[in-house]
Order: sequence, then C-alpha cells, then structure tokens
Amino acid sequence: MMKIKQLLAAIGLCVLGSNVGAQDAARDSATQAIAARFKAMYPQTSFSAIRASGVAGLYEVVMGNNIAYTDESGRYFIFGHLFDMEEQVDITDQRLAEQQARRKVVYPAAFLDRAIKTIKGDGSRQLVVFSDPNCPYCKKLEQELAKVDNVTIYTFLYPVLGDDSKTLAVATWCARDRTKAWSDFMLANKRPPLVSCVTPINDNVVLGSRLGVTGTPTLIAADGRMLPGAASAAKIAEWLGGTK
Repeated sequence: MMKIKQLLAAIGLCVLGSNVGAQDAARDSATQAIAARFKAMYPQTSFSAIRASGVAGLYEVVMGNNIAYTDESGRYFIFGHLFDMEEQVDITDQRLAEQQARRKVVYPAAFLDRAIKTIKGDGSRQLVVFSDPNCPYCKKLEQELAKVDNVTIYTFLYPVLGDDSKTLAVATWCARDRTKAWSDFMLANKRPPLVSCVTPINDNVVLGSRLGVTGTPTLIAADGRMLPGAASAAKIAEWLGGTK
C-alpha cells in the first residue's frame, strides 16, 4: 500500500512539474509575441528588453537608459518608478542598477590628465570616479574609498549640481595640491581657497555625458564596467578584483 502511495505522490510531483514548465513556456511565448508586436508598432524605437514586470498584465520595457511600463496593447506607457510596498523595494531602481552594471564603456585612458590622481598602496588597480563636490553621496563614497587599498583613483570633477559645485571644482583643480584639496573638502568640509586657472572641467562634463554618466558618483573600472552610487569599500574592492 505504501508503494502505491509513493508512486501516486511521485506522479503528482511529475504532473506539478509539468504544469509549472508549461506555464513558464506559455508565459515566455506570450512575452515574445508582445515583444514582436511592440517592435512592429514602434519601428524607430530600439528596445533592448521587453519582459513581464512581476505585476499581472504589466510589462517592463527597456529603451536605452530608460525603463517604462505598459500593458500588452502597447498603447499606453507609464514612465516612473515601480515600487513593491510589501518588500519596500524600488523595483525600477534595481533594474536600472542591474542595467548599468552590465554596461561597458571605453575606459577614458586618453583623458586621465584631466582628473585628480590619488595613489593608495601600490596603486596596482585603476579606478575612474565622476564626482560632484556638493554631492552627499560622493562624500560618502570618499569615506569608503579611503578604506580601499592598492588602487590609483582618477577623480574627474563633474559639477552638475549648481554654481557652487562649479566654483568648488575650479578652486580644487587650481589648488597647489589638488589631491589634498579634494580630500580636505570631501572628508573634512574644508573649502579650498578661491583661485582660478585654466581647467578641464567643461570638457569633463562633455566626456561624462558621452560615457553615459547620468549621476554622481559614477565609478568606472579599467575594463569599462560601470558602478553608480556610493558603494561600500568591501563592494568596491570585490568589484575591482585583484589585490585588496
């Protein structure tokens, strides 16, 4: 009798597994059909991804650096952030971070003379950072970067938060010791003296835009991987790889 029950249980599991597989296949087929429809409806738009959002009837559509949501008709689009209130998670923000992490750009090796150079330890790893002096997340990042060893950091001054950011960026670049002036302000809020000189700051803004820098801080590894935001020292060290 036990053998029959065990056999029936096994059959039940097989049927359940088959049903789940069939549901997944049906969902994938429906998504592919919807993707084909959207591309036919909007032939001038480059869709890099079209997938189920996790909300019934709502699809996530990725167009370049933008994420939107729509139903299967594709007629109406919602541009904004989708939140899971139960989990207290910004789903769109997660998707954007994942998308950014997968992106690679050409490492700006030809423009490193426009950046503030900071060598830590043996300086064996290279890291580019686009940073605004008035960005609170940039200051938080500097606290974390202070804990990362064996790295050469190239900080491109990227003042996008207003006139005072531009003033601070110019004063920092024109200081006698740029590295110290940057560290003093970002870690101790000690403003550099107001001096002026020829700076590459406007060129940095153009370079950042071309590289797809959409906010500060943005980190770029030597292999072109991008990491937005004020990551922890442990995450940065792991992301960079090599000698800690």
